[in-house]
Amino acid sequence: MKLESALKHFSPQGMHINDDVKGTSPDRITGTDVMAAIGTTSSRARFGLAAFFGKAGISKTDEQLAVQALARYAMDVAPKNVRKAAGRHFGWCMQMLAQFAFAEYSRSAATSVTCHSCGGTGRVTVTRTTRKVSYPWGKAPYWANRSRAVRPSDWEKWTEVTEIIPAICDACEGKGTISARCRCGGKGEVLDRKATSERGAPVFKACERCGGKGFSAVSSATVHRAILKRLPELHQSSWSRNWKPFYEMLVDTLHREERQAAAEFEKATSY
Repeated sequence: MKLESALKHFSPQGMHINDDVKGTSPDRITGTDVMAAIGTTSSRARFGLAAFFGKAGISKTDEQLAVQALARYAMDVAPKNVRKAAGRHFGWCMQMLAQFAFAEYSRSAATSVTCHSCGGTGRVTVTRTTRKVSYPWGKAPYWANRSRAVRPSDWEKWTEVTEIIPAICDACEGKGTISARCRCGGKGEVLDRKATSERGAPVFKACERCGGKGFSAVSSATVHRAILKRLPELHQSSWSRNWKPFYEMLVDTLHREERQAAAEFEKATSY
């Protein structure tokens, strides 16, 4: 039994009454067997199981446990150059890298975050400066607009007025949330117009923007900017050479631990 199939036991559906007969084989896997297999997997691969349940949104506690375990692992295997650059902020930096690594690991096309620009309201305030005309000496007569001898400044007076007006947030386009879904709609593939015109039938190719994943990844520049809050002297060259490979290794560690938990779960349910 695959580990993904265990998720349905955490959100059971309502009662469905029909005339179908349920399986009565003695070898069938019951809910009790699944819970026992989860307990066995937890004792053998707690890190990977917590990461999987945290990614699936089953438990917030499992997500926090996975982040803390990854932070401890990062502190144990951090390269010497990273330790030296972090200095007294080493623990904070490893915690920050672990949080970003888990966010990248659990990211999908359905992931959405609250817009930081508008705070989730979808509306912002902007300052607009406009010029308004006034007629301190009375409104100009009809003939003054057509006369070449009378200048507009003789009748008009322009003043600049600064106003704070509400507007739609440009970052989220008024939605209040920013989705990680790519422009391909989360499918990971787009229409190849050139091949389609040559063949005369729809031909699809992997989306070049997301690389076929269907969602945009957390850019390393975002992680770098977060680390710069405590390490403002961390240059781009040092980040690309020492920190970025280490951060990508932490993301791979979560995928590796999940595969180990899946293997242990399949082993526990195969008996």
